[in-house]
Amino acid sequence: MQQTHPDFAAAVRRWFGTGRTIGEAEHRALAGALERRPLSRDTNEAFAGRLSFGERVADKVAVFGGSWTFILLSILLLVLWVGVNAALLRQPFDPYPFVFLNLILSMIAALQAPIIMMSQNRQAAKDRLDAAHDYEVNLKAEIEIMALHEKLDHMRAEQITALLEQQQRQIKLLTQLLEETGARR
Repeated sequence: MQQTHPDFAAAVRRWFGTGRTIGEAEHRALAGALERRPLSRDTNEAFAGRLSFGERVADKVAVFGGSWTFILLSILLLVLWVGVNAALLRQPFDPYPFVFLNLILSMIAALQAPIIMMSQNRQAAKDRLDAAHDYEVNLKAEIEIMALHEKLDHMRAEQITALLEQQQRQIKLLTQLLEETGARR
């Protein structure tokens, strides 16, 4: 981690305390605050660029497998299967209790479950990336707010000092005026 700003070490001591080493997230947030550059980025875009073919397929299977289209198509297929094998055919290819249908449904479930789990694992990794990015942005915002408080406190102190100096001048002028009017009487 390189220090990108001349006041970086002083800023680390000021915002994080003395003798503390900071991590990459803290380094990026502090550097962004000192250099007045934004930290926000689209984590979806960054994450989507790293997806493999299998991960993209797993996402599409998970999206389809968790949709009303899948549920309605499954119900339609089950009704057709049962209707054809129970009522329409004299020699059904899968008679009641529909063992072949049960086998097909079990195979679909056996394949679909791990694919959906892969998609969920990838989504969890994306959520961790989002959380890390949110931490950096929040940390930078906190540093910026503390810096604004320092600036406001400094401006207030300067203003109070200027007002006190002006008041001292006015008191001095009033004292001189009183002395002059008292000497005339």
